[in-house]
Amino acid sequence: MKRILTLSFAALLILAAGHAISAQQQFGGAQLAVPEIPFDSVPNFLKLPDKMYLGEVPGVATNSKGHVFVYTRTGTMTATLGGSRVFTHDGSRLFEFDEKGAYVREIGVGIYGFLFAHVVRIDPQDNIWVVDEAANLVMKFDPNGRILMTIGRKPESINVRNYEPPAPPAGAAGRAGGAPAGEGRGAAAGPAGAGGGRGGQQAAAPPVVGAGVAGESFNRPTDVGWDAQGNVFVSDGYGNSRVVKYDKNGVFLKMAGHRGSGPLEFNTPHGLAMDAQGNVYIADRGNNRVQVLDNELNFKTQYLNVGTPWTVCVSPGPHQYLFSSNSNAIGNFDNGEIYKMELDGKIVGRFGEGGKQMKQFGSVHEIDCRDPNGILVGELTNWRVQKLMLKAPTSSTQ
Repeated sequence: MKRILTLSFAALLILAAGHAISAQQQFGGAQLAVPEIPFDSVPNFLKLPDKMYLGEVPGVATNSKGHVFVYTRTGTMTATLGGSRVFTHDGSRLFEFDEKGAYVREIGVGIYGFLFAHVVRIDPQDNIWVVDEAANLVMKFDPNGRILMTIGRKPESINVRNYEPPAPPAGAAGRAGGAPAGEGRGAAAGPAGAGGGRGGQQAAAPPVVGAGVAGESFNRPTDVGWDAQGNVFVSDGYGNSRVVKYDKNGVFLKMAGHRGSGPLEFNTPHGLAMDAQGNVYIADRGNNRVQVLDNELNFKTQYLNVGTPWTVCVSPGPHQYLFSSNSNAIGNFDNGEIYKMELDGKIVGRFGEGGKQMKQFGSVHEIDCRDPNGILVGELTNWRVQKLMLKAPTSSTQ
């Protein structure tokens, strides 16, 4: 009997291992041999004017002319006490540099929505898009720096209360002289909110954590992208855990996802990128994976082989590559490498490590890969932008 039980237990272990392997293959298993990509960092690439500085650099992007846009957490914070809240602005700044790194201008000085920078992106028409995490706003500027559209809404500086009609007096429910409100026929019985008796109402289902609401209400959004039709995709990633789709005019179309670890569930969707077919790549940071959705926000696959993705970028051109940063958390340098991948998840190679020197990274927060061999990275811990020139991959590492 003992031998039979032992064999049965062993069979169950083999069966479970088989399911684990098939699941891993289905959702992007680990790739053991990863080539190293040699690279150089261009020294002193950005030239700032005197008395102008970068703070944390969560956002960096280039336009079709090679100009570099940097959305940085620096500037003079302004705060005004209004009602029960403190209203803040000017906590972040948006700079433009030319293709050689020379300073060109500042965009959006004093603008209402610049509070806590998260990313900057440039669309195919060279419009400039900024995602501000604390303002709950996605802002679109034209190439001249004029605001064209906003999606989302910044919290009010004062606590504006909605009008609510006064409650009816006690005993007003039902016929005159009847039972007090809540005690008549059809009133709830048992736990508060549970439906009870004829005419009772079922308790409302608890809200799904991180699902958000339809429309333009964000809760600390993180990134933005577009498809060929101009539809806008936003990862709403800290307070919510979802992806939202709008049309080219900013009209809400649909949303998908909520807090969790399964397919089409997210734990801090921290970055977003689009490929030429309109597929959506999500840096699902808290779940240590990249999730891939189709254009209608249906789950396609996931890649589990690139550490903890903080940001993703898809290069343009006939052969597109996916870049993903396994960024070190602020305060440590335990990792920090960046992966270059095929769109199917196969790793072409990796490069870099955590640290403070050139060719090392301190919390890479955004990657610009318009040129897949000459990428830009914005770093939080090191308060800088690095321009990296990639070379052909070398021998594999384990």
